[in-house]
Amino acid sequence: MNILYVSDLDGTLLGDNAILSSFSKKILDELLHQGLQFTVASARSVVSMQAILKDLNLRLPIIEFNGAFISDLDSGRHEIINSICPSIVESIYKLILEFGCVPFISSFNGTEDCAYYKDIINDGMRWHINDRLTSKDRRLRSIEDLTHSFSDQVVCLTVIGHAQELLELQGAIIERHETNVETHLMENQYSPGWYWLTIHDRKATKGQAIQTLVENYGLQESEIVVFGDQINDIKMFKIANHAIAVANADAELKSYATLEIGSNREDSVVKYIYHNWSKNMFLNLTLT
Repeated sequence: MNILYVSDLDGTLLGDNAILSSFSKKILDELLHQGLQFTVASARSVVSMQAILKDLNLRLPIIEFNGAFISDLDSGRHEIINSICPSIVESIYKLILEFGCVPFISSFNGTEDCAYYKDIINDGMRWHINDRLTSKDRRLRSIEDLTHSFSDQVVCLTVIGHAQELLELQGAIIERHETNVETHLMENQYSPGWYWLTIHDRKATKGQAIQTLVENYGLQESEIVVFGDQINDIKMFKIANHAIAVANADAELKSYATLEIGSNREDSVVKYIYHNWSKNMFLNLTLT
């Protein structure tokens, strides 16, 4: 039986320090060389994933920005881009300003990825910009007028603030654009107390991205096994044959899970993959 394994990163495959442990990296590397079908689906960009997953030989593309991009990990080349309609970007941007917020805007300009920013108005935004500067994120662009980014293919608007204000903003965006966009509101686990509201095109979901991978890479006969911890993983849980939540997962996500394993601090995802894949390899050899 062929199996496709897809894991979220933060809070799932990665430890609390946002690092792939040496144990998990070693086991994944060994299994990938033996033919493991594995990839990741994350809200992160390919730029940040390249540092985290360095030296892992992922043959399948990765899913970034919650499905806005399907990309080659090594080169960063985008195979699929699900951008937001420019008129909707403009409308949502105006709403964000009305709520007294300022977004980060992530896009592809036809040549390279960009992460535009203007005013940094709170400590949550400051944490994010410092994190990206520390990582020497080549996407960063400081511009005087964020509307100049609208000529790019915009894939995500990210608003950072307190939970209540972002909940109200999310409600206003959904009321106006519910059928056109996908929104997620989650606390930044590395900067507690600050929440991120992300807005994507409606086609930019982990579930749809996995189905695209299955269709484009001849994986229709594969069972899909996914791992996650947050509400942005719900749609991939819904399309999977086996949806596995880590112990530290959000309670709502757990309600969609077919199995709960240990926490992200215990290399639980890779331990599960190792035992499950090894068992199926043994069964395949026995049957042949």
